[in-house]
Amino acid sequence: MPNHPLAPTLLPLLGGTANLISVTHCMTRLRLEVRDPSLLRTAGLRALPEVLGLVEDGPALQIVLGPGAADRTAADLEQLRRTESLRTERRTRNATPPKLALRRIAQVFVPLIPALIGCGIIAGLAGLLGNLHRLPALAAALTATASGFMSLIAVFVGHNTAKEFGGTPVLGGAVAAVTVWPGVTQLHMTPGQGGVLGALAAALLAVQVEKACRRLVPEALGVLVVPTVTILLPGLVALHGLMWAAGQVATAVGRFADRLPAEGGAAAGLVLGGLFLPLVMLGLHQALIPVHTTLITEQGSTVLLPLLATAGAGQVGAALAVYLRVARDAAVRRTVRSALPAGLLGIGEPLIYGVSLPLGRPFVTACVGGAIGGGFLGLLEQFGGAIGATAIGPSGWALFPLLRGEHGLLRAAAVYGAGLAAGYAAGFVVTYLFGFPAPGNARGRHPRDNGDAALGSVQDR
Repeated sequence: MPNHPLAPTLLPLLGGTANLISVTHCMTRLRLEVRDPSLLRTAGLRALPEVLGLVEDGPALQIVLGPGAADRTAADLEQLRRTESLRTERRTRNATPPKLALRRIAQVFVPLIPALIGCGIIAGLAGLLGNLHRLPALAAALTATASGFMSLIAVFVGHNTAKEFGGTPVLGGAVAAVTVWPGVTQLHMTPGQGGVLGALAAALLAVQVEKACRRLVPEALGVLVVPTVTILLPGLVALHGLMWAAGQVATAVGRFADRLPAEGGAAAGLVLGGLFLPLVMLGLHQALIPVHTTLITEQGSTVLLPLLATAGAGQVGAALAVYLRVARDAAVRRTVRSALPAGLLGIGEPLIYGVSLPLGRPFVTACVGGAIGGGFLGLLEQFGGAIGATAIGPSGWALFPLLRGEHGLLRAAAVYGAGLAAGYAAGFVVTYLFGFPAPGNARGRHPRDNGDAALGSVQDR
């Protein structure tokens, strides 16, 4: 988003982006046309020290800002409108039943991410102390601290599943707890068999049973019958079917993850690094959250995340190239400066929706940069051993403390850092060379850049 303070301050006083029909300016005035004049908060506008005066004429509004300020603020408001328009378009496009279902599944796991991050970092510290053969008592205590949550993660998944899908959260947690009870060994099963997938399936079944019970059981008996049946039936189904089936799926996912770096190598990294930004744009990356969580609970880390993180590196490199190429467009350069720190830490949405996607071609070249970074990282893993992440959520530089590798943390960090560097470099070079229309292409010209910056390439999307 633009880091100039006036545009974000003005926007709520103008009724939001949806209330703006047009934004233009002259030397000293910001000229606006709004849909609903009643949404304007003129008193708040007049109170701003930057506002030198207002001229109201029905749906037309002129805000006197002075030379220079009017131009900058108009550009910032247009950038805000463009970004919000892209977000609205994405939400509309994503409102299909499969995508809505993926989003609801993701909402089961997203609240668990802070605990996964914390426990992942603590586990990494414990592993470091173990590798150094230092402070064994502290290392044991850290391991216990990190492992407590992971051993009961199925209960939290069951709780969140019931909450998200309209059941009673504690009943969903109670059903999921069956899958991690140590006593299941008496039934020739392993505690936690099926992992989070078994807990998710059991809790989803519990929600349906609970809803059916509430429809069929008289209210006077509901307080006793509903919770009993909701725990009993799904619990038995989990013990005699769901745990086994989910275990088979989890085992298959684990085997795939084991083979990916060794056999897929550069090709796997190329595909994962190149496709992740479009998945984020479409909201389909949410489908990977249960996969990551399953790998972490089954194997201690997810080998997919470092490869996917190179997509963000390609995005950062592309943004740096945009910053240099649009030297005469202050609004876009401000957007890059404000969004770049988040991008380095693996939060790519500000750069996607504020920079590369509105420009069109830089989004494609960012994907190419991510693919090259992922392919290079995959090649290094193919010959030097796989690396993984002990938690999901962080990416970019923030992923370094969560890395885990076959040859220790330092080597894992070096390999991952090399993959990021390749993504940065490739995203920058490809975007700088191919991310903008050739000079003289009228479709690529921006009115304030006289053809060099090519912000008009949004038409090329």
